[in-house]
Amino acid sequence: MNRSQLSTELKKEISDIDQNGNPDPELAQRIVKIFFQGIKNALDDGDKVELRSFGSFHLKRYGGYLGRNPKTGQQVKVKPKRLPVFKIGKELKEKINQAAKKSGEAEL
Repeated sequence: MNRSQLSTELKKEISDIDQNGNPDPELAQRIVKIFFQGIKNALDDGDKVELRSFGSFHLKRYGGYLGRNPKTGQQVKVKPKRLPVFKIGKELKEKINQAAKKSGEAEL
């Protein structure tokens, strides 16, 4: 599911909740944007984002190292960096593995 699809799903749910039955058509998009911006801001501040039963996001720091350009084979200096990492939650992992068992796929 991408951001647009999530917005569509939220719009459906919001229309059921809206008192007038006429939700702002951009409300779901704004909610999704706020949600993802909140995750980005928290990670940028060095915080961990934990969504119970779903998973968590945190930053992993990598030191600089000497790498290789795969196209030319030339050595290049890679600067230190921080990358976001997602760790799946226990309940989501179990749910996915149950579905995998039913379809005969390998488990996570």
